[in-house]
Formats: sequence, C-alpha cells, structure tokens
Amino acid sequence: MGHVNIEYQGGFQSEPGIAVETIVSKIQKEMNEMRDMPIDSSSAETIVSRYSAFLADILGLIESLQTTGNPQENSEIRAVHPLAGRKQQSDEPAKFFLIEEIRKYVRIKPNRLGKQNFMGANGTFTSIGHACFAMKKDIEEYMDYDVGEICKDDWKLAQKLMVHGCDPLPRRRCFARAPQLYSKPFPINESMWKLPDNRNVRWSQYRCKNFTCLASNTTRKGFFKCADCFNLSDHELPRWIKQVISDPEMNLTADFLIPEVLNIKLGEIRIGLDFSVGTGTFAARMREFNVTIVSATINLGAPFNEMIALRGLVPLYLTINQRLPFFDNTLDLLHTTRFLDGWIDFVLLDFILYDWDRVLRPGGLLWIDSFFCLKEDLDDYLEAFKMLSYRRHKWIVVPKLDKDDREVFFSAVLEKPPRPFR
Repeated sequence: MGHVNIEYQGGFQSEPGIAVETIVSKIQKEMNEMRDMPIDSSSAETIVSRYSAFLADILGLIESLQTTGNPQENSEIRAVHPLAGRKQQSDEPAKFFLIEEIRKYVRIKPNRLGKQNFMGANGTFTSIGHACFAMKKDIEEYMDYDVGEICKDDWKLAQKLMVHGCDPLPRRRCFARAPQLYSKPFPINESMWKLPDNRNVRWSQYRCKNFTCLASNTTRKGFFKCADCFNLSDHELPRWIKQVISDPEMNLTADFLIPEVLNIKLGEIRIGLDFSVGTGTFAARMREFNVTIVSATINLGAPFNEMIALRGLVPLYLTINQRLPFFDNTLDLLHTTRFLDGWIDFVLLDFILYDWDRVLRPGGLLWIDSFFCLKEDLDDYLEAFKMLSYRRHKWIVVPKLDKDDREVFFSAVLEKPPRPFR
C-alpha cells in the first residue's frame, strides 16, 4: 500500500490543495484495489487489518490539514520548542530523508486541540539518534516498509544502527516478526535453570540454530566474551555462589560472591541493574536473595535478550551509547561484567560512570566485576573509578593468566556517598 508524501512549508504549514488531491487519489486507489481483492474467511482478518491501517493513515492526513490551517496553534508550538522556531530548522530533519515513514516520524506533531498536553508541551517531538543522519542509507532501508504489514526480519540491521549511534531508533508502524511456532514459556519454577524451547527464537541471523548448539563447547559461536553463557548447568550454575580461584599459587580471585556483597548493606539492596553481556544468571541468582535485577544487553551473535526473558527475567535492550532510562538516585545496585573492559575510551568511560552515579541512590553499591585491561593502562582506569570518591568495600587486582602476563583483572564494590547539597 502506498503512502502520501505531504511536504510541509515553514514548520507546520502545507499546501492544502495538493494535500486534498493526494488524499482523494489515495482513497480512489484503495477502493479499486479492494474491489479486485477476493474476500473469504481466511483473508477477512488481513483485510480488516489493512483497512484499519488505511483509515488511520487518511485520518492522520486530515488532522494534519486541520492543524496546519490554524496559524495560532502553529505559533504556540513554535514558541515552546527550538526546532519550531525557524522554517529551515523545522523542515531540515524531515527533508534530509527520502522515505516517507521516517519523514513523518521526525516532523513535529502539534496537539490536536492546540493546547498544552498534560506534559506541558504543545506538540510531540519524536527523536532519533544523531548518527542516523550519517547512516542515511541504512536508516532508510530500516524505515522502508508497508504500514500495517509484517516487518522484515531486519533486527540485525536495527542493532547495527544502534551500535553505531543511530540510537534511539524511530518507531515503526509494522508488526515485529515472531517465531512461527511459538510455544508458551516453561513455568517459572522450571525456566530459571533450563534451556528454553528452540521454537521461541528466530534463528535466521545466528550461526547456531538452537540452544543446544549454544550450550555446547564444540564450535565457536555467539559472543566470545560469553562463549559459555548458555551452559546453565556447568558454567552458569556456580557463578557468584562458589569461589573460582584464578591464581591458585597466590589463592587470588577477582570474583566476589553475592552473599558477601549483600552483607555489606544488609537488607538495603532491593533493585538494581546488571549492565553486561550474558543470559541473566546474575539476575537469576539475585532473585534467590529477593533482589530484582534488570539485565541490560544486546544480541551479540546469540539471542541473549530472548534467553533472559524465557528464563523469567527482565531484559533491557540497550547499548553503551544510551543514557540509562532510570531517574536520578533510584537504584540500589549497579553491576557490570564482561563488557566494560580495557577497550573503552577514557572520556567515554567518564560519561558512563557519571551516568551510573546519577541513577545510583546515596548509599547504593557499584559492583565492578572482573574488569580487565593491559597492565600499562591499569593506573589510568583506576583513576577513573577513584574520581567517583566512593567508599571502598572491596578492591582487588589479580593477574589474567591466559594473556602472557600482560593483562590484569580488577574488581571492586564501591558505595556512593551521600553528597549533600552544598
């Protein structure tokens, strides 16, 4: 089904004559196509869905015409948002793209009644990541779809955009693909430590095509930092509960156990975030101690988000590029492992740590779990953590034995200070 391209002139103004002609043409085209379409019981649902999307599209265009005809409403909106201040600014984001769906998405959308809404805004200002403009071809491919139809199997393209800074992505008006033979998840008393049903994942973008393959060690697959994450029985089950000695000669380990960390603030740790790449085992273990953990990760070579959800836990599909979607001073615990390591730029690390500090409440714990880097970079990274001026509860550096003695592990449990207003 085609879609109408109404060019806005001067922010929220359009050419009414052209727009009306386009709407009439669109209705006539749809009537002709519907007249030739066979109607039977099997296609009735598809027709209803298509017709509903068509009517919604037409209604939106008519509402746009009503709004653009009211200059008073337009001036109110221009007064409350900088992008609506000048013709060049308000038009520029939409005009940059050729695909009509993304043009519609990025345009400022005035409220229908011409008044401020309950959020105190006269319009809606949908946003996309700044790098979307540098990835024009990819974002236009992502937004090239039929409204009301099934989306393409393009989550990998979406993740590529996110990782490279086109984050947040625009919303889309198509239905996300689901597995063909989705089976209901296992009951919560089984799902936590049992591999999920293979039918509940779309496997087309992965080297492994089932969970058994991911759990085996016979092939290199998935994310190399989490090659054993799907091996729930052997690799994941003892984590954070049983000690693993990385340096037997010195009896040293970079691993802290959950009970000893929770005892630091006994009874105070209730909610938190695990910013790692994994299958949710940290959240699963914390749940046994009545702590609710949200697991933030992306799908690097394997269905990490699906796995976390099928275990009965909460996945947050989030890249390192994004500001955390939590309000200030709200989390009791922030944990990270296998992701925030010696590859990261020092300035970026600063921004991340300040953001993590923002969401941790006073007295909350930052658990840096097995951060590894080159020995020569260690002091610089440690300075970044010392900058927070947190209270040290645990702090250890141990050698990483599999890299010619050139790398080390660093782990710490740090407490955010009150920082009263000055």
